[in-house]
Amino acid sequence: MAAAFQDPSRDCARCPRLAAFRADNRAAFPDWHNAPVPAFGPLDAPLLIVGLAPGLRGANRTARPFTGDYAGDLLYPTLGDFGWSRGSYGARPDDGLTLAGCRITNAVRCVPPENKPTGAECAACRPFLADEIAAMGNLRVILALGAVAHANVLAALGEKRKDFPFGHGNRHALAGGRWLVDSYHCSRYNTNTGRLTPEMFRDVFTRIAGLVDV
Repeated sequence: MAAAFQDPSRDCARCPRLAAFRADNRAAFPDWHNAPVPAFGPLDAPLLIVGLAPGLRGANRTARPFTGDYAGDLLYPTLGDFGWSRGSYGARPDDGLTLAGCRITNAVRCVPPENKPTGAECAACRPFLADEIAAMGNLRVILALGAVAHANVLAALGEKRKDFPFGHGNRHALAGGRWLVDSYHCSRYNTNTGRLTPEMFRDVFTRIAGLVDV
């Protein structure tokens, strides 16, 4: 039986720097979410996508992962092309988009200054990721978007990074018949520099489809 999972509270105080940044943003942007961002998608999904942290003007504003920033412009249409979502992505939480067999979360639930959480902040938020993974009884594949997300997934699972090197397109067999798949993060910087192309990103999902069908 899968474990229970509870999102962090709106005023989670585990990370003082992030709590202070959250308070500043609440004062500056009172109509934004400005709180830990909950995951999007069902807990019984076979695919879990793990990002690093909410973007300031993306998920921190809209309360839905990868919604309202460039990363979502690449991620969500790609999910639709592979049947992991239903509806059209409109860059807002009320666009009617739903996920099918897929869940999206972040290693760190609160927006960090300059999009850079510290190691201590990753460690403080990691129990939520560990509990979330444990609660997903049908999980087959975890997709880590970026090296930091990859490292946090491994730490949440009690695995060592040296045994599972990060690399775009890498796939690693995990305990219990699950897989960890890596991709460069679908950020504007990575796509603008050519580090990640839409074709490269699609190739990752082609590999995932084969693993889920196994």
